[in-house]
Amino acid sequence: MTRSLLWVLGFGIWALGFTAAPASAQSACDRACLRTMLDQYLNAVITHDPAGAPLAVGFRQTENAINVRPGNGVWKTVTALGKVQRRYFDPISGQAAYYGTVEEGSSTAVVTVRVRVENRKLTEGEWYVARENDPGLNGPRKPGGPPANVLNPDYLAKNPPPERVVPANQRADRATLARIVESYFDAITSHDGSVALTHAGCGRVENGTPLPAGRFLPPLGPAPAGPPPTNDCVSGLQNFNGQMVVARRVPLIDEEAQAVLA
Repeated sequence: MTRSLLWVLGFGIWALGFTAAPASAQSACDRACLRTMLDQYLNAVITHDPAGAPLAVGFRQTENAINVRPGNGVWKTVTALGKVQRRYFDPISGQAAYYGTVEEGSSTAVVTVRVRVENRKLTEGEWYVARENDPGLNGPRKPGGPPANVLNPDYLAKNPPPERVVPANQRADRATLARIVESYFDAITSHDGSVALTHAGCGRVENGTPLPAGRFLPPLGPAPAGPPPTNDCVSGLQNFNGQMVVARRVPLIDEEAQAVLA
């Protein structure tokens, strides 16, 4: 059985290991096209100039699930891309994503950004932004304390996700990759880590912090001999306070990188 590994990025989940409209319906934008469109968009945000990106009429952008008019929100606050920059492309769904860090003046935020391309125009932008003073699952940041949302861009910069093209004969297909991600959501809901299709010793990172403490990613390959590790990406799910994972979406599957955004 194909197994994979997962990590939490900002407020989204990526997996290494919502079908959308086919590219033929969107005047096919291949990987090079998607990269160009994503970079144009990110550069427009950094320069605070919506006119610098090919935004479609009715372009819709959200930030942490709140609608934001182009020119507001991150268009005003983001001043540069950060030390961690990963880009993912899905020509089948016509979508591209950026995961990493951005600079907002003297502060660094961890972000996941998704854009949709239709007929060589950007029709959607979706941001999940984690900032150092944002609240966490247990409430707001305490005076003098660490970030309540466990933000740790320094660890992320030292342990970034891999940049890779997986050989074609080693890739899982799109449907399998999507099922792997769904298995992680099912594990959260059932509080049973054995439900998730993961590599033994898989790593999990939340807003840049390894939880439980450990490496960002384990080596890909056969499971090591011996008893299963107790410090991996599904440890502690029996005590996790989440009860439901609803309105699931898998908008982007990068087959070359074997990465999934959900």
